Amino acid sequence: MKETLVILAAGMGSRYGGLKQIDSIGSNGETIIDFTIYDAIQVGFKKLVLIIRKEHEELFEEHLIKKVRPFIEVEYVYQDLHDIPEGVEIPEGREKPWGTTHALLSCRHVLKDDPFIICNADDFYGRDAFKIVYDYFHNGIGENEYCMAGYKLGNTLSDNGTVTRGICEKDDNGYLTSIKEVMNIRKAKNGAEFEEYGIYVPIETGTPVSMNFWGFMPNIIQRFEKMFAEEIPEGIKKNPLKYEALLPNYVGKLVKNNECKVKVLTSNDSWFGVTYKEDKPIVVKRIQQYKDAGIYPDNLWKK
Repeated sequence: MKETLVILAAGMGSRYGGLKQIDSIGSNGETIIDFTIYDAIQVGFKKLVLIIRKEHEELFEEHLIKKVRPFIEVEYVYQDLHDIPEGVEIPEGREKPWGTTHALLSCRHVLKDDPFIICNADDFYGRDAFKIVYDYFHNGIGENEYCMAGYKLGNTLSDNGTVTRGICEKDDNGYLTSIKEVMNIRKAKNGAEFEEYGIYVPIETGTPVSMNFWGFMPNIIQRFEKMFAEEIPEGIKKNPLKYEALLPNYVGKLVKNNECKVKVLTSNDSWFGVTYKEDKPIVVKRIQQYKDAGIYPDNLWKK
């Protein structure tokens, strides 16, 4: 078994104001991805698949990958707007690819045999998230059993603007019963709220949410391929320039149709991320605190 870490790193960072995937947040120039890769290696992951835009490969190689190659097998995958099912036409004026499910499908030629985690490039998840998913992979699960690391909504909000989160419901045994991607969630005077039809609706801060940290078996690829091919024509018709196929929504459909089971694993670590440029000082401070506490070495990649 070659447990694989897949990182979604093809975004353009429009709200952040730059390519945040390679922005330094550590005292030795580390990015958030550095800590993600380091944590995965520490618990036993053996391969890294980095999903990027082709034009960014040189930047990633120089700022990140050349440091980690001695420690883990690395493969680039490119998310491309034109990589869509035969017969589907790209709308005039469309520039952005087709979302996180489309990004995962870019890996269909390299994710064939082994379980994998897929997660965001700009989120710090903590080592415990990798540990609980790694252990789950080794608990004799079936090919239709997946998992996710869950966090409390209140611990994932930004002080600097709205965020998008996968709002989860689970049964008494901890299995996901529904998930819905909800946009424009923000802090409120008495907790949190989200925008719906032009008004803001309260939501409990203890609500479990997905931060796009999924543990999948390789058969998920074929399922998503079929779903994407069926959905994309209708999605383009409704919103030609901005339609996206999002992982939480696709997982939710499989769960709703009883085609898989998804265990919601609760991480004991804190999540934080850089949705906005103003989030960066908080992340820099937290990372240094972890180094000072000895959770991470001062130089992650020193041989």
